[in-house]
Amino acid sequence: MIQTRRNFMAGLAATPLLSALPTFTRADIAIGANTLTTISDGNLVLPGSFIFDPMPMDELLPILNEYGIPEDRLTPECNISLYRDGTNTVMFDVGSGPDFMPSAGTILEGLDLAGVAVEDVTHVVFTHAHPDHIWGLLDDFDEPLFSGATYMMGRAEWDYWWNPETVNTIGGARAAFAVGAKRRMEVIEDTVEFFDAGQEVLPGIASVSSPGHTPGHMSFELRNGTDAALVIGDAIGNHHVAFRKPEWYSGSDQDFETAAVTRKMLFDKITNENLQIVGFHLPNGGIGRVDAAPDGYRFIQDDT
Repeated sequence: MIQTRRNFMAGLAATPLLSALPTFTRADIAIGANTLTTISDGNLVLPGSFIFDPMPMDELLPILNEYGIPEDRLTPECNISLYRDGTNTVMFDVGSGPDFMPSAGTILEGLDLAGVAVEDVTHVVFTHAHPDHIWGLLDDFDEPLFSGATYMMGRAEWDYWWNPETVNTIGGARAAFAVGAKRRMEVIEDTVEFFDAGQEVLPGIASVSSPGHTPGHMSFELRNGTDAALVIGDAIGNHHVAFRKPEWYSGSDQDFETAAVTRKMLFDKITNENLQIVGFHLPNGGIGRVDAAPDGYRFIQDDT
């Protein structure tokens, strides 16, 4: 089935929300003397078809069964990363806000759990501009929630969503994504700072091009001495099929082929450099490591 806005939204409407109350998982790791914390923005509730439609069902079902994942309904966590180095408190993405899904948009509760106030955030760095990553930019008065922060986005990602033709070419299922992103970007138009792939965005934070999920999607390598981690956003979007079959096309990606190439590149980088990773939609706070296996990769966490 080709995903359209109508069947996507119908799938959401048919998915019970009462059993998908927001999660408030958090996790912490040290990177040298610095701290990387994930806070919860709740979780999404999605029809399985949103991701699984392009995949071979006969091969997919055994993987889903192994991980206990239903084929018709997904409730991925939304993990927002905070990196504190003693000078800066850097937030990667801002979550969904109140207007995307009832089960998401809990960033203020997540910050409170981590003991971080809104005014403590010095920088907001975006991986990309999908609703669950940028719609939380504005407060109830349509002003930037993190009003004292510097906002930063990759130049290619900004240009894509800023282009007036994007809403006409992105497809009906995602047209509202484009409208919502543009509205929020207009609020920070005069103050946002741009960066390019491979650039040191802030001390100890380097951008890593990871397109496909969106045209300008960025990941970020955090490094302090010999310790390092990679904030991957949605470039590796789940802990099951994306790890086991990174070459498979995912319906959640805007450019299937490029996203698959990006996953392979990231897995090579992560395993070759033994990097810890932070995934926006990975479970239990999203922080872990990657193990290579004969049939793909495994997401490994310290408590597993």
